[in-house]
Amino acid sequence: MAEFDIKKLLQSVVKHGASDLHLVTDAEPQIRLDGALKPVNLPKLTGEDIEEMCYSMITEKQKQHFEEHDELDFALYLPGIGRFRANYYRTLGNVAAAFRVIPIEIPSLDDLGTPLIFKKLIKREKGLILVTGPTGSGKSTTLAALLNEINLNEQKHIITVEDPVEFIHTNKKCVFSHRGVGEDTKSFATALKFAMRQDPDVILIGEMRDKETIEAALTAAETGHLVFGTLHTSSAPGTINRIIDVFTGDEQPQIRAMISTSLVAVIAQSLLPKLGGGRVASHEILVTNHAISNLIREDKVHQIYSQMQLGQEGTGMQTQTQALLKYIRDGKISREIAIQFSNKPEELTKAL
Repeated sequence: MAEFDIKKLLQSVVKHGASDLHLVTDAEPQIRLDGALKPVNLPKLTGEDIEEMCYSMITEKQKQHFEEHDELDFALYLPGIGRFRANYYRTLGNVAAAFRVIPIEIPSLDDLGTPLIFKKLIKREKGLILVTGPTGSGKSTTLAALLNEINLNEQKHIITVEDPVEFIHTNKKCVFSHRGVGEDTKSFATALKFAMRQDPDVILIGEMRDKETIEAALTAAETGHLVFGTLHTSSAPGTINRIIDVFTGDEQPQIRAMISTSLVAVIAQSLLPKLGGGRVASHEILVTNHAISNLIREDKVHQIYSQMQLGQEGTGMQTQTQALLKYIRDGKISREIAIQFSNKPEELTKAL
């Protein structure tokens, strides 16, 4: 019975076009639609219900891991239903779970309506491209679409390192090696160290969590690979500071020098509720040029924002404020939503 229930639940999540399913004791199952949580018309769940449902989906080994660590992260494929990223955890001693839907069909950059500069960025032979934003801002989807574009047009070896593996690409012109941390490799840093011997052209790093991983990513980007990475930062200049701050004071000048030569672009993304339903992604885009490289090297990151506001016609750069203003003018989002999601609400209000 239980197994049938959870599969049925996940099926309805996909059918409704929801992004997530939450199972927590003493609450009805909840789904996230267009960014907002909504209860499903079902009875409240007990701890036993959730435990039975959750355990029916995992292997003995995963069960053991969960009993030991009280946390479990994994990807789940249900034939005919879809792919999910799942997380099991405990709350007040009971099992709880969150499932995120991973589309099986990978969207193209055109499907997502991304800025034109994205197609130019992926033609680079080497360097670091970062896609950043809070959890649930569509970073994985944007990265999948960027890799999909390369897959359609170039013949390359693409290695992805993720925890867990989310989008699974079908080899079109490229060959993909998908590596899951914990299953196929011990850690992000280890995978990156050995990636150099696996003859990659493009490397995707699911999360740049620690010093070792960041250093390996910068080295890979310097040595002739195109590297994609993600960070949980909300603005493009803030991303550069976040990377530098991982290192100690005496290491920072060298890291700044590495970033100044290897960083190609930072795309800071947020998903906003659209007028009339659905959601739309806004992008703050920083593309490194000579002036920006100098500011990074000379520890003047705070001046980058004003550089981003200048001469954008040629560079493809835009600030979040400019992206939001365009959406308001095009009638895609309301002024209230724009101000609520803005990193610089005063600047936006003034511009409005």
